[in-house]
Amino acid sequence: MATGLALHVGLNRVDPGRYDGWEGTLTACENDAHDMARLARAAGFESTVLLTPDGTAAQVTAVLAEAAARLGPGDILLLTYSGHGSRLPETTGSGDEPDALDETLVLYDRQFLDDEVQRAFRAFADGVRIVALFDCCHSGTGIEVPGGTAAAGTARHLPEPRQRQLYDRDRDFYEELRRSLAKEPADGAAPDALLISACQDDQVALDGDINGAFTGALLRVWDDGVFRGGYRDFHRAIQDRLPPTQRPNLHLTGSPDADFLNQRPFTI
Repeated sequence: MATGLALHVGLNRVDPGRYDGWEGTLTACENDAHDMARLARAAGFESTVLLTPDGTAAQVTAVLAEAAARLGPGDILLLTYSGHGSRLPETTGSGDEPDALDETLVLYDRQFLDDEVQRAFRAFADGVRIVALFDCCHSGTGIEVPGGTAAAGTARHLPEPRQRQLYDRDRDFYEELRRSLAKEPADGAAPDALLISACQDDQVALDGDINGAFTGALLRVWDDGVFRGGYRDFHRAIQDRLPPTQRPNLHLTGSPDADFLNQRPFTI
């Protein structure tokens, strides 16, 4: 029998001491994490939830590493993230970002590069199915690998002036991190993973009073398990419930086969 492990991260704010006084207050991200955990547990997943102060780079990395050690071929990892997203200039000349920008998850203590997400995913055994759901801005290709304008509401993104300020402050750290990641051997092909994101890389995702716009649409489509289509149908149905200013993306890495893509979402 296959095993399903899930990690749900929801940050309603970040540590202002690590972001030069910016708290990035949001409303619905912890709700999103709780709701996705309830959905996952109902589907049979063993879930870990990291809320605001626990949503650090070290904690996220540790939970994913533990999951990688436990899961084998035929098992499934579900990663959901709700919070701010951002982008950093890609300055190493690796060529893996057509727009020369790394997408990031704005974790409690620092930004987490899409390259770091990919590194965490590469630790999983071949044959593990990986599903990521990111409800944040600039998330269209937020699991890495070489692939707007907001409506009214609070956008889940690190404001541009603050983004530049923090990047100037932390440039040496991120450049060294990228060099370190580039030196790590890429064993085999990219992992078979799929991401359904809240928006495209150049768009922002909206917060809400109860759920984020993306998570709210996802929950309505899922309808407590009434939904019966595959992942492509799931993505299209969520997309249909959001405006063109926030168009969820379906991004694949590796070579997910038709059986994976055609499975009903959250199938263990």
